Amino acid sequence: MTPGIGRTAAQIVVIAKSPVPGAVKTRLTPPYTAREAAALAEAALRDTLAAVAAAPAARRVLALLGEAGPWLPAGYDVVAQRGDDLAARLAAAFADAWAATPVPAVLIGMDTPQVTPALLAEAGRLLGEHEVVVGPAADGGFWLLGQRRPDPALLAGLPMSRPDTGPLLMERIRAAGVRAALLPELTDVDTAADARAVAALAPSSRFAATLAALGTDVPA
Repeated sequence: MTPGIGRTAAQIVVIAKSPVPGAVKTRLTPPYTAREAAALAEAALRDTLAAVAAAPAARRVLALLGEAGPWLPAGYDVVAQRGDDLAARLAAAFADAWAATPVPAVLIGMDTPQVTPALLAEAGRLLGEHEVVVGPAADGGFWLLGQRRPDPALLAGLPMSRPDTGPLLMERIRAAGVRAALLPELTDVDTAADARAVAALAPSSRFAATLAALGTDVPA
């Protein structure tokens, strides 16, 4: 293990959009309204931020597109997202986190409210033995990316939100010749079917409660 890198050394970065109706979770509309989709997005974000708060971390960062709201708990450094596309914003979030605190970083989005502090702790632990950690998503992307030190080449120009996003990332990791570890696959919440599946996996979450409050008359 590299000296100085241990279980609690990694910082955790959440990259997220402010849950504003019409700006988030647009693939949920229909069947949900824009306001209902935003409520689900806020619940997912709250669950994610709570999991991060309960996980060991050297620092907790929210890389935010939009304005912070009452959903943001204490203990987070908020930085603005920058970059012309999602891949660029991910790379910038890693670079900005490293510039402020030069320790390994674990980055996740707001689409996996079922994430647990234990999974996040495992990602940080794995960065003590690997240069990169990837959490593959069921849709072919990734729900988590950890880097011991930022490598812009891993993300530069990477096609996002495609079924081959994850495989293309893994190709880049292999080409770089770095040690990588995988976490369990999780489902991102993109569609109504995803929302139901994730809520079933985390029945005590805010996300599940919010989904249940919207009613059960949404078509399967």
